[in-house]
This record gives sequence, C-alpha cells and structure tokens, in this order.
Amino acid sequence: MTDTIAAPKAYVTRVEPDADNDFIASVEALSVQRATIGCIIPAYNEGESIAQVLESLLAQSRVPDMIHVVVNNTTDDTVAIASAYAGPHRVVNAAREQFTEVFVHDIGKNPDKKVGALNYGFELVEGCDYLLGVDGDTVADADAVQRLEEEIVSDTRIGGISAIYTIDDTRMSGMAGFLVAGQRAQFAAFNMQNMLRGRNMAVLGGQFSIFSMKALHQAMIDNHQSTPWVKDSEVEDSLLSLQIKSAGYLTKISARARADVGGMTTLRGLDAQQVKWNFGAIELMWPGQRGDTKGQPLHPNLRLRWLENLSMLINGVTRLLFVLLLVGSLSIHAFVFEPIWLIAPAVAILLNLRIALSMHRRDAKDILFAALFVPSEIYMWIRLGHFVRAWSKFLSRKQVDNWAAQAKAERGSGSAFIAPAVIAVLVMAVLVLGWFLLPVIIQSSILWVGWPILGVITAVQTVGMLFKLLRRQRGYRV
Repeated sequence: MTDTIAAPKAYVTRVEPDADNDFIASVEALSVQRATIGCIIPAYNEGESIAQVLESLLAQSRVPDMIHVVVNNTTDDTVAIASAYAGPHRVVNAAREQFTEVFVHDIGKNPDKKVGALNYGFELVEGCDYLLGVDGDTVADADAVQRLEEEIVSDTRIGGISAIYTIDDTRMSGMAGFLVAGQRAQFAAFNMQNMLRGRNMAVLGGQFSIFSMKALHQAMIDNHQSTPWVKDSEVEDSLLSLQIKSAGYLTKISARARADVGGMTTLRGLDAQQVKWNFGAIELMWPGQRGDTKGQPLHPNLRLRWLENLSMLINGVTRLLFVLLLVGSLSIHAFVFEPIWLIAPAVAILLNLRIALSMHRRDAKDILFAALFVPSEIYMWIRLGHFVRAWSKFLSRKQVDNWAAQAKAERGSGSAFIAPAVIAVLVMAVLVLGWFLLPVIIQSSILWVGWPILGVITAVQTVGMLFKLLRRQRGYRV
C-alpha cells in the first residue's frame, strides 16, 4: 500500500520500507550520468509551512537526489509533520522517472541556530556535486531546481545561483497586504538591479539557492574555515557569497528559476528582519569587524551595499529637509507652491510602476501600490526607520543577538520597532520649538538657503531615477 502526494504534471509515490532493496537496485541500474544535488532545509518552527515546502520539492521536474530537513531549536510540530514525508520517493512526470529520499534530523537545541543547521546538513551532502539550500517557508515553481541545475552546470565558473524571489500575496489584506506589497516591490527592484548588472548577485539568499560543492570547499580553504557558514555573522548568506566571489567564482541570479519566500506580515517582524539584514551588511562593509573578518569595503559584492546605504541616507535627508522647510515656510506664511516640485514624485511614480510591471506575477495590488504614491512613500519611511536602527546598533558597539531579536519579534514580542517613530517625533518637536524661538530674519535666511539646497539634492535624485526609468530591462521579469 502506498501514499500518493498530488503534484502538477507528476505523481509522487512514497516507497515503503520493505521495498528498499528494489529502490536501491533501481537507482544503481540508472545508466544516465548526471550531477547530484543534495538539498538542505534548515527548519525552525516551520510547522505551518514545511509540508508545503516538501511537496513543492517532490513535485519538481528535477527532484533533488536527497532532501535533508534539519530541525533545530523548534518548539512546534515541525518534526512530526516533516517525518510524514521521510523515506524514499519515486517521482514520475512526463519527462522521466526519478528517485529521491527525504531525511528528517532533529538536532535539538543548537546554539548556532540556522548556521549550525546548514553546516550540519553540509556534512550530509558532502558526496554531491551541488548543494541546494531551501528555507523552511520557501515554495518554488515546479521547474526551479531544473532551471538552477541547467544554469550552474553550463558554466564551471559559477559558484552559486540564487532563484528570483518574491512573496505570495494572494491571501494578504489590510496591514499585512500593505507590508507584503512593499516587500514585493523591494524584492523586484533588487532583483532587476542585479539582473541588469550581468545577473551578478551580491547575495546568494539562503531561501532557494544552489551552490557548487567545489566552490564551497575552495571558500573554506581560502578562509581557513572548517564549515562553509560561520556563526559570527548576522548575514551568513552575504558573507558566504562574498567568500565565494573572492575564491574566483561567479555569484549569479537565475534568469528563470522562481520561488515564493515567507514575507513579514507585521511591522514588528519586518523591523527585526530588516534591521538584522542591514546590521549584518554594515559589519561586512566596515573594515575590521567581528575580529576574524578583515572587512572589504571595496569588494565587488559590497559596492552595491554601499550604494544602497548612500541612497537611503539621501532619501532620509531629503524627506527630513522637506518636512522641516515646509513647516517653517508655512509658519511665517512664506510658502509658495511651485509646480516644478511635482516632477520628482511623478518620476518616482513612473519608476515604481515600471518595476511593478516588470513583475512576473504582478497583480492589481502591486500596480496600486506603485501608482498611488502614498503607500510606497509610507513604506519608504518605514525602511528609513530600519536603516536608522541598524546604523544606531552598529555605532553603539553593543553586541546583540539579532537572530534572537527576530525570533522574538516573529512571536509578537518586543517594541523596538516603534523607536524610530518616537525619536523622529521628538526630534521634529524639538526642531519646531527651536524654530519658533528664532527671529524672523534668521528664519527667512534659513529658508532662503535651505530650499535651494533641497532643490539641488532632489534634482540629482530625479536624474538618477530617470536613468533607471529609461534603462533597458532586456526582457527580464522579476
């Protein structure tokens, strides 16, 4: 008797224990030589999504040769749900018959968290040609593994390839829908930027990426590491990508492989995730951090990070200046509306719309998020809060566990996410109070100097947006 898992254009059959000998014999009888892919799924409290992730992998047109679910520090039923899929599987689709086996490992309390789970899984797939890393909440398109394999096998210079990421928003509404729409736009802009840079990917995200085992071993040798991932980095995937690039390999984003990742549906969760990412990126950019990393601020994989941070700084300065100058002008009845100021938001709307239209599976929510301007502007203010929090943490030199902070936030605990808003209100209040204490002549002088400065910065920003708007996208879909 067998259990059957429904899958598009394929059927997946669980092979019972008493058929193990037949299973092994059938694998050994295969005459076609092909690369082997070992899949690792680090799982922490993924009870809600792990079944869907495993079914997605078993429904692939090219299934991984082995799938290891490495459960760590979990407090839910992840192990029980994943164990229902454990064992050999026979996958039949229109193209071929394939075999794979699912293993579930509960490694219990693991101080190294996701990094520890990844390194544990790495040891299990040592004999494979490629390692496929999949997050416990990522569901890929049915041809994603096949696309990644075709691309990485085609060029021995490639050390790793990341899928094109987005977030499924079909069941999102309200605040969750707004936040996911912002994250979808953020992913789309980031993916398109990497596509247009020769498909060079600065970060091989752990959500759904394939790695050459040769490249991983070379990165380990070059950096005197016993494992590919190190525990003392907030962004283990960014650091590994940098090391693979330094080892002489290419890090790419796929042209066709796609995957839906888990999105953050609360302000608290989004803040913790983004602050962790930004904090880790800053540590990689800044020389001499974490003791064992020399810091490579001019490394090709980090130049884009510097540009992102510079862009966020300029966005924050222009918005703060505009609010202060507007309030100051209105307070002394000196504000005069000039239509030329509408050019920048108009170009921003067009650029946001172009990004939305470039999405492979765009919907009405993506178009409205871009076209209405206000949602994207609010989301930018939220991102500025993450930017300020990350740099504040870094400059404070205080050692914090951002992984633990994110886990806490996802459980609904913590209030650090409101700190930027509180600080912004207090700063604005102090500046406004100080403004009203100034003589009118000084107020006028500040406005006379401030508006032209803001105008120049805004003009430069607008030119940059126009360049992105007019740049050819070469048919890429993100």
